[in-house]
Amino acid sequence: MATVSLGTTPGGTTPVGTTPGVNTPDSEKNDEFQEHEKILSPDFLSTAQITDLLTEDVDGIQEKLRIFLNFKNLHTHLKDAIILDYYVSGFMWAKGMDFSVTQYSKFMTLLDMLLHNLRTLHMSLEDSIKWFGEVMAEIGPRHSQKKKEWNIFDVKQANAIIDYLKISLFQHYKLYEFMFYSTREEIVIGTEETNSWSTGSLWKIITIHKRKILNMYSTQICTRTRAKPIM
Repeated sequence: MATVSLGTTPGGTTPVGTTPGVNTPDSEKNDEFQEHEKILSPDFLSTAQITDLLTEDVDGIQEKLRIFLNFKNLHTHLKDAIILDYYVSGFMWAKGMDFSVTQYSKFMTLLDMLLHNLRTLHMSLEDSIKWFGEVMAEIGPRHSQKKKEWNIFDVKQANAIIDYLKISLFQHYKLYEFMFYSTREEIVIGTEETNSWSTGSLWKIITIHKRKILNMYSTQICTRTRAKPIM
């Protein structure tokens, strides 16, 4: 029987394996699981926050997310209003999908990371779609039965998420790029280079979101109740 020794780390002493460099099947499986758990983490919203939001109507969800995002005056900060609508629309869409709390958590974190990639990392549309595809391959349905327990979304849910992000983000990617990369003066008055990207154009993001998301949400609800969608 092998003995367990103590290995020294910069932070102190920690238990190490029986033989350095040798991995057992169980340890490899555990390492792989831990890597999988890092996908879409840390969570954008906690379990408690999601549970609380699920008790609210759309106005309540909007107000609580506004407070969470620390947005002060939406009437004078167009960018904040659009970002808030991005999250509210996403949460309302997920509500129509009847996700579990875990699925809500991963979906909202996915929305947040896609926006972070665009806003902070200046990721191009092509790279953003590539990143999105890689993430969905990790959290979506798997062909391997060995890792089936890791599935967060089934085939139908994964396809619905792809369709949703096509119409809510990717289809309007240039509008978001303009909003994040332009100066306040360009957004308000426009420039020769951005003549068509006026404040009115930016508001299209919100109106497009609301129209499409509300229609998709009502269709999902009506499908479950065997009623006709609200037109």
